[in-house]
Parts: sequence; structure tokens; C-alpha cells
Amino acid sequence: MTQRPVIPLRVTKGKPSAEALAALDRRWRARYLLLAPHRLGFFLAMVVLVISGAWWALVQLDRVSAAVTLPYALSPTLVHAAVMTFGFIPLFFSGFLFTAGPKWLGVQAPEASQLRAPLLLQTAGWLLWVSGAHVHLLLALGGLVLAWSGLTYMTWLFWRLIRASTVEDRLHARTIGVACLIGCVSLAGVALSLWLDASATALACVLTGLWGFVVVVYVSVAHRMLPFFTSSAMPFITAWRPFWALGLMLATAGLEVLAVWVDRAGPLPGALAGAWLLARGVLELLSGGVLLWLAVVWGLMQSLKNRLLAMLHIGFLWLGLAMVLGGAAQLLSWLQGAPVLFLGALHALTMGCLASLMLAMVTRVSCGHSGRPLVADNTVWVLFWMLQIATLLRITAAAQGLLAGGLLLTAALLWTTIMAVWGVRLAGWYGRLRADGRAG
Repeated sequence: MTQRPVIPLRVTKGKPSAEALAALDRRWRARYLLLAPHRLGFFLAMVVLVISGAWWALVQLDRVSAAVTLPYALSPTLVHAAVMTFGFIPLFFSGFLFTAGPKWLGVQAPEASQLRAPLLLQTAGWLLWVSGAHVHLLLALGGLVLAWSGLTYMTWLFWRLIRASTVEDRLHARTIGVACLIGCVSLAGVALSLWLDASATALACVLTGLWGFVVVVYVSVAHRMLPFFTSSAMPFITAWRPFWALGLMLATAGLEVLAVWVDRAGPLPGALAGAWLLARGVLELLSGGVLLWLAVVWGLMQSLKNRLLAMLHIGFLWLGLAMVLGGAAQLLSWLQGAPVLFLGALHALTMGCLASLMLAMVTRVSCGHSGRPLVADNTVWVLFWMLQIATLLRITAAAQGLLAGGLLLTAALLWTTIMAVWGVRLAGWYGRLRADGRAG
């Protein structure tokens, strides 16, 4: 009879070492989610991401088939927009900001247990929001209140780190902190607008949160980290991140927030409406052109030799493409006198840029902090390109042709499949000890 090998336990202060524990225990345990902030934040983000994706695919099926008859207490479009903006993305932010943020600021990182309450509030809130959309407005509003409470609590914790820091360079952290405040105000605006039966205003608050909160956090992190990641993987490329580039991206986000409320105010009078569309279109085209140039300068072509790095650069490339598409849409609207391709440009941003960067960044952090090599394996690489296909399908569906419904359903099913495979896989890592036996 073959005996199992004996694994020597190295004891530190009376307890087995992390290496020995990792060798002995490969099981998934909920308590391991509290070993590091990113574990809990990313795991709960995956829960909201997978459930909201499956729900949206079901809604699309309901729209094209009589086989499903869902009741609606709220506009599913608004529910979708809100959960895709404020749902899983801030939970992913928490995992990054309370892992990398303390290093930027030179302060002690919080324990994951300190984040448990705000992250669980957000998770419970968004699950209530989605379910309440089919039951009752008050249930959905209760979910928003919980989610807002959790986001506000999380923002307060991040500002505590900023205030405790004494390092000279706190620009990126402060910018993100202000963006989080905008997110809290925007989400409160969504809830208040729904309470007052002002759905159009609620959608404007969602778009404000998208540009003023989510996009600002993304571009701030990209400005700080993308050149660093590139120069680390490819030493012959110098990390170059001029502050005017960050200023341009923040100004672009500010322009889009302004545009949301100009549009919400109603049609502009006479020639002023045409002038606004023309000016906005030109500014978006110029901004998009500079962002595309910046993507190339930051090493887009060189990054293609490294899958994980290429995912980051392609995700950033979509930001420039989204702005160019948005500018073209404004100019076409100016010429035709009616909105054109607005949702195409919006999803080039959300699915093309934000989701691609999410897939790349979360994979990178998860690999590094689980003791795995910093690489995009075949599974991740295939999922990434499936996401690019889903994005193109969604942009095509925005043309409102005869096939729009089928394209929307296909894109939604593809999105759900991608996120389910990716989410279940990485969630398995978060509840297990690191593969290399180290702590964290």
C-alpha cells in the first residue's frame, strides 16, 4: 500500500507557514475571501456580473420570443444601464483601490474584513434592484438605497486613505476619490428621480455616473498604470505619461457629462441646436483622434507580442474609437436632423473599452495575487476575442435594422457566456490559498 508523502510544516510563531497550509488545503473556503481586499471585492463583483448578464439575456429573449413573458415594474433599459454602471464595476474598483491604492499613497492597506459591510451592501442592493424590476418599484428602490449606502461607505474608506497619506504625488488617488463622490451623488440622483417618477432624469443620472465616475476612474488608472505595465514587460519602452493626457481624458469625460444635461434640458432653439451638435461632434472627433494616437505611442503595436498587455492596449484603443464613433454620430445627427448611432458609440465605450480593460486588469491582478504567472492563457485569450465579437454585434445592432433584435440577443448571450466562464473560473481562485503558498 502506497503511503501519502509527509509534507513538513514550517512553523512561524506556533502556526504552520502559508506554504504548508497551501500544500495541505486546496479546497475552496468562504473564509479565504477575507484574506485580501481584492478577493472579496472581485468575488462579489463576479456574482453581480454573472447574474446581471444572465438577467439581461433573458430580457432580450423576452423581447423576441413569446415563450418568455416577464412582468416589469421598471423600464428594463434603465435597470440594465444602472446595474452595468454602478453594479459590478465599483466592486471591481474596491479590489483594485484597496490593494494598489495604499501602495500609491504609502499607507497601511485595510483588512478585507473592514470592506465586508460596504461590499455586501452593494451586492445585496444590486440583486434586489434586478429582482425588484419585475416585482415592485419599492423593492427596486430599496435595493438602490442599499447599493448607495455601500458605495458611500466604500468612498469614505478610500478618502480616509487619501487623508492619511503624506506622499507628494496623490493626483491620481484624489482624482479617483472625487470620481467616487460623483458616483455617490449620481446614484442618489437615480433613486430620487425614480421616487419622483422622472425616469428620463434617472437615466441622465446613470450616464453622469458612467462618465463622471466610472470613466474617470478608468482613465486615471490607465494613465498611471498602462505605461508602467508596458515598460515593465518591455524594458525598451520608456514609461511616458504626460499630465496633459490625463487632462484631455478628464476634459472629455466632463464634456460628455455636460452633454447629458444639455440633452436632458430639451431641444435647443433653432440654430443653437445645430451649432451644439456640430461643436460636440468636432470636439469628440478631435479627442478620439488624440486618444488613438496616444494608444499607438503607449506601445499598442509592441504590446501585441504579449497577450495580457495586448488586452490592456486594445481596451484603451476602444476609448479613442468610441469617441470617434460618437463624434461621427453627432455630425450625422447634425446633417440628418435626427439622432444616429448613439447606442453604438455608447457600447463601443462600455463593452469595447471598459469591459475589455476590466477583463485584462482583473485577470492580471488575480493572476499576480494568486501566485500564478502574469499571462493570458488560451482560455482568457479566447474569451477576450469573443468579447470583441460581442461588442461589434452590439454596435451593429445600434443601426436599428431588421436584424437588430436578433443581434441584441446574440450579443447578450455571448456576453453572458463570456462573463460566466471567466467569473466562475476566477471566483474559484479567490476562495483558495495562493498557488505559491504566500500570504494574501
